[in-house]
Amino acid sequence: MSWAPWVLVRRLPAVPRLLLASQLAFNVGFYLVVPFLAVHLAEDLALAGGVIGLVLGIRTFSQQGLFFLGGGLTDRFGVKPVVVTGCAIRIAGFGVLAVVESLAGVLVGVVLVGFAAALFSPAVESALADQGRRLEEAGVATRAEVFGLDAVASKLGSVTGPVLGALLLGVPFAVTCVVAAGVFVVVLVAHVLLLPRDLRTGTGPVEPVTAGWGQVLRNRRFLAFTACYCTYLLSYNQLYLALPVELDRATGSQGALGWMFVAAAVSVLLLQLPITVRARRLGPARALPLGFALMSASFLVVAVAAPAAPPPGVWALAPAVGFALLLYLGQMVAVPVAQDLVPRLAGEQRLGAHFGVLASAGGLAVLVGSTGVGALLDLATEPRPAAAVPWLVLAALPAASAVGLWLLTRRTAPALETVGAP
Repeated sequence: MSWAPWVLVRRLPAVPRLLLASQLAFNVGFYLVVPFLAVHLAEDLALAGGVIGLVLGIRTFSQQGLFFLGGGLTDRFGVKPVVVTGCAIRIAGFGVLAVVESLAGVLVGVVLVGFAAALFSPAVESALADQGRRLEEAGVATRAEVFGLDAVASKLGSVTGPVLGALLLGVPFAVTCVVAAGVFVVVLVAHVLLLPRDLRTGTGPVEPVTAGWGQVLRNRRFLAFTACYCTYLLSYNQLYLALPVELDRATGSQGALGWMFVAAAVSVLLLQLPITVRARRLGPARALPLGFALMSASFLVVAVAAPAAPPPGVWALAPAVGFALLLYLGQMVAVPVAQDLVPRLAGEQRLGAHFGVLASAGGLAVLVGSTGVGALLDLATEPRPAAAVPWLVLAALPAASAVGLWLLTRRTAPALETVGAP
């Protein structure tokens, strides 16, 4: 097989291709607006920094914290109505943000934008899991490879969106919101016309929404997996919280931040599929601990360098570059394998509920963990022995997950190991 994403995509049937295109468009529309929302709130609406932080926190919680609801609704009503409803709500959210000038109006807008993702993201993820199972049975592609393509599509959207948003910085923020809403109008129409009405997730019968949550809460292996896996999202979130602190310490500015995101995104686009193929051959019992160990190592790189004065020139960026690349590498190894493992832990049933609860647990970890990490990062603003403390704490979290995942997958290996790809 070819590792080029576009070659593999061409082999896929129409439905998984539509779902992958949706992930790309979702991220383009989202990142077209949200990275520039803080600028709008500060410059156009003159809101204080604390209020802006509150607004952004509410947006994140309305998304990640409610994924379990979107997943349960997907299991009950199917993929199409949940995705279409999510797109419609996001269009409404961007419309609200385009016209309101009050804090109350902004809060309504960001809650709508966040809740929309809580609907369509677990629906699309669970649909990809189900389609991936069918493709694997047909010998077209493995489910892990499908989730590798999902990571590529999402990353491409997360790079394209901010670029388009930057081009629109010279126009009123309302125009940017209208453009983003237009992206979701296209996605909504595509799903109405092309997504099968009877597309469902899992193999079980249609049941009440609460039935899926009940199964999740009774699935001890899945809950143990969720507890270990939730540190991934907290670790990944440090690209936005801790990395700017390290750049300020090392260089006195955050000027290199954008370029680092671009370089990391390019690495995902080029390396995700070959890494996914190799990680799948390793199996979850080795790939998951390895991925989380790499995430832990990314924080240790900065922990070693933070107490010392930064070296001259571009070498001052070395710890930050090492941090970002190792974190992305760990993500590329672990995430597609973990997403492939979720349906296996779920018994291929009620996938929406399982993916939703997994995402909500990650959102809760970010909400709780980032508060504590944010306080500790005050120690890392300048070279001193204590500067290593927050980075060591951050390293300990995925390291503990690596150990937990190794124990979990080793004990359940006969049922959960992925057969190596040919």
